[in-house]
Amino acid sequence: MYHCQAKNECKFQRKSIKIMENTVITGVEIIKLNLPYKEPFVISLGVIESASNIVIKIHTNSELTGAGECAPFVTIVGETQETVFELSKQIAKLIKGKDPFAIEKLLSEIDRAIFGNYTMKSAFDMALYDLLAKKAQLPLYKLLGGSNNREIYTDMTISIGSPRKVANDALAFQKAGFPAIKVKLGTNTKDDVARIKAIRESVGDDYHIRIDANQGWDTVTAINTLQALSKYNIEHCEEPVPKWNSREMAKVRENSPIPIMADESVFDHHDAFKLASMGACDYFNIKLSKSGGIYNALKINAVAEASGIKCQVGCMSESRFALTALMHFVLANKNIVHYDMDSPLMLAEDPVTGGIQYEGKGKWILDEAIGIGADFDEDFLNSMESVTI
Repeated sequence: MYHCQAKNECKFQRKSIKIMENTVITGVEIIKLNLPYKEPFVISLGVIESASNIVIKIHTNSELTGAGECAPFVTIVGETQETVFELSKQIAKLIKGKDPFAIEKLLSEIDRAIFGNYTMKSAFDMALYDLLAKKAQLPLYKLLGGSNNREIYTDMTISIGSPRKVANDALAFQKAGFPAIKVKLGTNTKDDVARIKAIRESVGDDYHIRIDANQGWDTVTAINTLQALSKYNIEHCEEPVPKWNSREMAKVRENSPIPIMADESVFDHHDAFKLASMGACDYFNIKLSKSGGIYNALKINAVAEASGIKCQVGCMSESRFALTALMHFVLANKNIVHYDMDSPLMLAEDPVTGGIQYEGKGKWILDEAIGIGADFDEDFLNSMESVTI
């Protein structure tokens, strides 16, 4: 088992890097990253047993290399590890020989070349921002205009299970010090209410509970379930109805005693603008593997701020590497008030060096390393399938 954290941080500290006057991309590594879960994770859309991610490494004719990671989840984004692996070869050929610091231009060219595929694009976006921050000799959050002066605590997610199991899981996470839990629902009113009732009886009245239906309810079921859950002091509910049904989500919000959070229905800033203009939700959930990366995530948050909507950040099945990039994004945007950053805590292996460190009780911390400030253990990556363009 790989577990490479603080001991390797020194390699990311500030150092002199030779930047050529005309820096160009010379090659791209595309690597499959397979990481098992500690136990199967169940949501309304299916069962997840392992993370099947992709790592992108962009090399230049300077001493700089930028890395990115994405976590495709086919039932949400329509992408798989295989589709990302193959399409990334096309993107690698497209960007080879070009200026890696012209991020807007490169991402626009990538968007024109391939429709959708936000998860794949997020890995390239992340690697480009890593390169730019390294060129600037700054931690990424500083490049984005942020400051490392906030304490960030993740919630912990509980997958769908029997009332007894979810109550036991909730109590264990409460005792471990997590400030909040997120409970996966989306089956039917009777069973979902039974789960929350059991959890509330286990953890008491004041512990923070959030719920996520993952599009599992129809409109009537959503309204009935949310109204039945009103007495259990729920902070918010993510994606109660199918993502395409924005009008019905607005109807659910009108009839719900619990605030509504858009997740699968908000991929990019265009989705965010539509949902905000319809009054369909109270929060946006921003995920880098869903938004196309940092560039679009910044736009989503800008729409949210202009609309008076607060945001949460979330994750798919990313390792600590992508969660480190997400932490930089969080530190640059005070409009983000909820943090669902628990995916590395669910994985059985940790091949990441440097990056955010887990202090316990839900707390993540970030040092002052330049760029994203994290990398992967080379021996671990060498054991994975890869291709270099």
